[in-house]
Amino acid sequence: MSTHAPATMVDAHTLILNETGFDVSELGVDDIDDYVALVASAYRGEPSKQGWTTEADLLSGQRLNADMAREMLAETDSSMLLVRSAEGLAVGSVYLREPVDGTAYLGVLAVSPEGQGQGVGSALMNLAEAWVAERWNARSLRMSVINKRAELIAYYERRGYERTGEIEPFPYGDDRFGVPLVDDLEFVILVKELR
Repeated sequence: MSTHAPATMVDAHTLILNETGFDVSELGVDDIDDYVALVASAYRGEPSKQGWTTEADLLSGQRLNADMAREMLAETDSSMLLVRSAEGLAVGSVYLREPVDGTAYLGVLAVSPEGQGQGVGSALMNLAEAWVAERWNARSLRMSVINKRAELIAYYERRGYERTGEIEPFPYGDDRFGVPLVDDLEFVILVKELR
């Protein structure tokens, strides 16, 4: 346990993860294969059905691939955080994009079924919120969630995110993000004020 108080909230939330046996770092090129596998385990296919964040009943196919992950990593206005277990297994990640008009964006929050139920998701959300507020001076954080994910939307609402009333269309016909199994998908926009 640390004997010094953390200097920032980012440090404090990182320390919480560290003290519970997890390592946090910014995702790098060497992490891409683990990152792609982590996201797949959280959202798609049979393994994802072990956790509560699965989209497997709504979408088949990939959630993202290595090329898409490299493109995300190459963006100059974003950061990707990766959480690994003490054994080195990638168990959580989040994509953050710098603010536009004070509002940062959070996407691809993924916690593997093995990491779910251990507080990784909540700790990673706390870290993400502190990250955008402290490093980028964001006043709010925005995300988009598939409308059919009622349990997930309710989770975010319990964390202080509110529906804006905005809806964005699902990219039907673009199989890079998966193959829809239903025909009425769209994204609900949620925002949380950070100050």
